[in-house]
Amino acid sequence: MVLKDRTAIVYGGGGAIGSTVARAFAQAGANVFLAGRSQARLEKTSAGIRNAGGSAEWATVDALDEEAVTAHAANVAAKTGSIDIAFNAVGLAHVQGVPFTSLTAADFLYPVTAYARTYFITAQAAARHMKPGGVIMMLSTPGSKMAGTGFFGYGVSCAATEAMTRLLAAELGAAGIRAVCIRPHAIPQAAAAGSHSRDVFEPAAKEAGITVTEMLEGAAQTTLIKRLPTLDEVAQAAVFAASSTMGSMTGAVINLSGGVILD
Repeated sequence: MVLKDRTAIVYGGGGAIGSTVARAFAQAGANVFLAGRSQARLEKTSAGIRNAGGSAEWATVDALDEEAVTAHAANVAAKTGSIDIAFNAVGLAHVQGVPFTSLTAADFLYPVTAYARTYFITAQAAARHMKPGGVIMMLSTPGSKMAGTGFFGYGVSCAATEAMTRLLAAELGAAGIRAVCIRPHAIPQAAAAGSHSRDVFEPAAKEAGITVTEMLEGAAQTTLIKRLPTLDEVAQAAVFAASSTMGSMTGAVINLSGGVILD
């Protein structure tokens, strides 16, 4: 129970990654607060955690709404005394698979600004209620470093997320608060579970004349281990990074790319 009695907020807690991470946090002993936009998914995840003997509450929160996020974090802290873990797994539909010369400025900028906004808002709201030992966690992808086509906006967004991790670590380090990013490659389980990633991948797959499943199978072959990460691997990495045994890890990016990107 490496997270026993710790308070964790999982933004995007009803999504494929968020719900898996939330369950892993609860299994490790954390009191989990799920935040997201889909009431049905939040209720299902929360009920599943409680049925397994864990602690979970949920609230509908738009992670792009600064007032809503701030109020929710304050409510959680009022109930528990502090926030120890803030994990942002929010997924935002955006355009991929469009050649640069056909990409609009709006479609390029949306993932850059929207992801930066939600990471900033949720990190700031949680940090105000964190004590030494707190950790803020974000998600990136190999697109942060890969030179490729069709993901211009999202690639810039992922690079920005990793830069935010380093800068947050510097901003909050004196207060004993850590910042960690997890960088998984595409996760077939998430796409199969109805994640927004399937909708994001479909245009590129269609352009190539293949299915999303076939596209992900091809992506797996570009890794050193010839497979893509699982949801559970991402969740266990989150538990590992959030635990006190990793108290010296900050400003770091945990690489779950299967070796497609080497640090």
